Amino acid sequence: MRLKIASIAAATVLLGACTTNPYTGERQASKAAAYGAGAAAVCGIVGSMDSSKHARNAALGCGVVGAGVGAYMDVQEAKLREQLQGSGVQVVREGDNIRLVMPGSITFQTDSYNLRDDFYPTLNSVGEVLAKYGETTLRVTGHTDNTGSRQHNQQLSERRAGSVADYLVTRDVSRSRILSQGMAFDQPVADNSSEQGRARNRRVELHILPQT
Repeated sequence: MRLKIASIAAATVLLGACTTNPYTGERQASKAAAYGAGAAAVCGIVGSMDSSKHARNAALGCGVVGAGVGAYMDVQEAKLREQLQGSGVQVVREGDNIRLVMPGSITFQTDSYNLRDDFYPTLNSVGEVLAKYGETTLRVTGHTDNTGSRQHNQQLSERRAGSVADYLVTRDVSRSRILSQGMAFDQPVADNSSEQGRARNRRVELHILPQT
């Protein structure tokens, strides 16, 4: 009975840290969650020396510790993919970090740092997730193509990053978590010699970083 309780608790942790595969739509557990579930089972057995209730609580508590940062970021990634499906915002997982790529074509009018009216619902969805999962720091970076002077592009990239950061604050995301910066055209992701490349380079990126 005690082993069964520990196993159920471990399974509960594993299920809670499942993510949705963005390509197949299937639910799957992350590797971090699997390790956390194993820790839950061990801790649950130890806890069962006292009582069944203690075993369950110990398993759940130890499972969170075992799963750690990876599982915490897994859940956020799954929520963001769900909320941003079809929005044009790209969700990129990089180790324990998450990066949202917001193309300039859907965020701002040409040569402006005022957010497009039709982009607010997307940012509202982002803000909802970020406010719920507060154990992260956020870096908002603005990027431009190489058209125009460096000074102009530096100012534009800073103001665009600032506009996104300021709006997230209105959605209950703490200002103390956010750093915004402009990169001008120093970090292109495509060739600026073509219109397609310049369009890809005009973007705002939101880096979601776990607190360590």
